[in-house]
Amino acid sequence: MKILQVITSLLPGGAEKIVTDLSLGLKARSHEVDIAVFEGSDTPFKQRLEQNDCRVFYLGHSFYSPLNIPALRRMVADYDIVHSHNSSPQLFTAIAAYGKNIPIVTTEHNTTNRKRQHKLLAFVDRCMYKHYTHIVCISPLTHTLLLQHLGSCSTPCSVIPNGIDVASFHEASGNNISRDPNKTIITEVAGFRPQKDQDTLLRALALLPTNQFEVWLVGDGERRAKLEELVHELHIEKAVKFWGLRDDIPQLLKASDIICMSSHYEGLSLSSIEGMSVGRPFVASDVNGLHEITEGAGLLFPHQDAQALATLLSQLANDPTFANDIAQRCYQRALQFDLQKMVDAYETLYRNILQ
Repeated sequence: MKILQVITSLLPGGAEKIVTDLSLGLKARSHEVDIAVFEGSDTPFKQRLEQNDCRVFYLGHSFYSPLNIPALRRMVADYDIVHSHNSSPQLFTAIAAYGKNIPIVTTEHNTTNRKRQHKLLAFVDRCMYKHYTHIVCISPLTHTLLLQHLGSCSTPCSVIPNGIDVASFHEASGNNISRDPNKTIITEVAGFRPQKDQDTLLRALALLPTNQFEVWLVGDGERRAKLEELVHELHIEKAVKFWGLRDDIPQLLKASDIICMSSHYEGLSLSSIEGMSVGRPFVASDVNGLHEITEGAGLLFPHQDAQALATLLSQLANDPTFANDIAQRCYQRALQFDLQKMVDAYETLYRNILQ
């Protein structure tokens, strides 16, 4: 099969990682896979794709520019399947493929978005989905909430959970990562944007003895300055490390003691699965997209409740038997989200559509 993946960019992010891993997984099975992006930065994801003979086409316009539509329209006829991800690629792909008789698939990566709260945009959204051949949701909750948003929709919709290479995380070594052996290291891997709410983790740290605990924030983004300002306001500068964008995430997670995700909401968080894969206890806010993956394995705390989070972190740090039990349960949960299962499901979906 000849497949085109369409996404805003290949900057660090969950959907971007899924596109990269899915494309490489399909390429390894002898499919031809190209990627069209609206933003052309030379990122580690882009480099991985090109090193493995996946072509990346930069369309030359901003995320929300309609000028991407004619560029896409010239491309889509060359492919058996066109697969879009994220808001503007979803809309532009639907318009670009109109009348072309090309199967188009889209993946819904989040449980909610701003469009659903805006009357006109919600209407456009519902119209757009009707033009797709198939809609994929990354979790049962994402599926339920999308169907509630769409009301009646004739487009088939199914669930394919995100997946990661669990073994590569579980077998990673953190020995080369410098850390204080006398502190409990709590790591959060997430973009610095409003959805991720690193603030709650920092406020929880401020309630703990900072000579015993340290927070590692891995990522970057628009809220970095605000997070640095909060660290200063809370007087926890010596207990917080900003790692920036990294390509050694498995090693950083392995060198940590606890993995945390304090988001306001998620779809099916890849960072959560990665954190569970390394054999460390995982703690998350009890919100859509994190509740489903964490319940029965890791630990949940009420949304934005820094005190409750601090209590859980202290309990894990002071009870190794309890922490190890949670870590083992998390690893077993992560095995349910292996990358090859995801690639199998998408490959089967594409074949069924073309038949």
